[in-house]
Amino acid sequence: MADECVDSEIVSQFLLNTCRLRPQLTKHAAQAAGYCAYFTTRHPRDDVEAERIPLITGSAAEFYIEPMLPCVGDIDVMCHLSILLAIPRGHPPPTQLPAEFHNYVDVGEIVDSQFPGYVYLEARYLLAYCPEDEKYHYVECNRGSYLSSYMSISSDQSNVRHGPAQFTDNSDAKLLLSVDVVSCCRCLAWPSQAADWPARQRNYGWPDSATVEHVVSNACDIVQVAHRHCRQHDWVSAHQFRLSFSRAEIVLINSWMPVQQIVYHMLRVFVKTERLTDSVDNSNAATLSNYHIKTLMLWACELKPRSWWTDSLNLVKICVKLLHTLSVWLTDRCCQHYFINHCNLMDDNIRNMQMTLIKLMSTNEARLTSWFVKNYIDKCAERCPLMVSDMKLHNVVSAVVDWRLANSLLDLWCAFGNAEFIIQLIVSRFSLTLRSCVYTTKMFAKMDAHLTVYFTAVAFFDVARRISSNGFSDELMDILTSLLGYDVHILRYQLSSLFFLNTAAKFMNAVAYKFVSTMQLVEIHLWKAYLQRALR
Repeated sequence: MADECVDSEIVSQFLLNTCRLRPQLTKHAAQAAGYCAYFTTRHPRDDVEAERIPLITGSAAEFYIEPMLPCVGDIDVMCHLSILLAIPRGHPPPTQLPAEFHNYVDVGEIVDSQFPGYVYLEARYLLAYCPEDEKYHYVECNRGSYLSSYMSISSDQSNVRHGPAQFTDNSDAKLLLSVDVVSCCRCLAWPSQAADWPARQRNYGWPDSATVEHVVSNACDIVQVAHRHCRQHDWVSAHQFRLSFSRAEIVLINSWMPVQQIVYHMLRVFVKTERLTDSVDNSNAATLSNYHIKTLMLWACELKPRSWWTDSLNLVKICVKLLHTLSVWLTDRCCQHYFINHCNLMDDNIRNMQMTLIKLMSTNEARLTSWFVKNYIDKCAERCPLMVSDMKLHNVVSAVVDWRLANSLLDLWCAFGNAEFIIQLIVSRFSLTLRSCVYTTKMFAKMDAHLTVYFTAVAFFDVARRISSNGFSDELMDILTSLLGYDVHILRYQLSSLFFLNTAAKFMNAVAYKFVSTMQLVEIHLWKAYLQRALR
């Protein structure tokens, strides 16, 4: 037993030493930016007025650690529409909206269903932007009309539906991760269904008041998916939505200590490898899901003191305690939603419950230690060259940790190569728009300033190619202006003769104090183009 205790500590130290802090630039971060840039060029149902506003969610956004075994299996993206907004019931129509919204916006009021967390959207207002007072004005809609699932992401029949998501499998392409895309409706106000969460009594100071305020300011989204009991009802399945707190979860999970993120990663690896999130007959009713593990961790971080996580730093022992808590939830068939009161996430028709319960309840420190040695450390060791199979555990751990540290620069170099590939793919395969250009520049600027230089160079070549083929257009003019670092309004309601004259004046002022160069010639050309555009 003493040896088993030592081994569990070795496993814990291995994970603590190999789960480094994730750099801003990683393979999945670059690919997530690429997917988001693509989605900004797509219009729902060929509606050129509507824009998709993407948000990276899931593991790619939640984890700030980078374990040896990847914690990001695919890219999760949520896209809300610039022409649609949800508001809590009784909430007044907004007069100001973020710049990403269109000048005409349909507003749906959130109406509760019989299932907590599931709602309907009753058509309530039509907002119209007025440039004179820079506010939105509203017209009331006739009551009794409900918004339906017209927010489909893609008409491509090759995409697979995963609940509210459309899944694109890129497993055949070794360089690309697969992507799950969820179309949603944005809600800018904290929903009444979770009204108790901000003021809930928290004895151990997590989340702190600043994090709570940040979460509430991000509010939530509404995704089109019906409750399991309602999916056979045609009208309900087309009109029922679910509250999504993905934005809140990203903020909360990023506020965890590294040890909490590592435990979350360990639990996910365990339940996935043991197939506790899959049902035997491959139906949709699995015993557990990753969301149960996330909910378990959120409650534990709130209900356990900081010392519970940090005093012994025995991660295996922490995982065992949490798995036993999960078994109690499963026995009681009760998993309380972290944000919504009276919302039970444990399905009343649980499959494979007995098998899962036996596996969870029989897990102790010794067994879980052996499991992680066999299913985690051994897999990591396979990546380490010149590893001898008969080495003792502590020697294997030391060798892998040293190899991991020595390869940090190589991993970063590979990430840069992948990012350059993604940039070339974005520009060559997807016709750059002003929105996608602005979005891509911002995303890569967060990762590394050198990538924005690379993207600008590649985009300049693409603009030159398009000009030589189709001539100089207003869209290419705006893209060039954005690439030069000038602010360009994306939405057409903000464009006016005054705006174009001001932009021309900025270019005139800029070129007046520069030596003659290729870039100055581009700016002079844009100055003339914006002046002509203003006169038009």
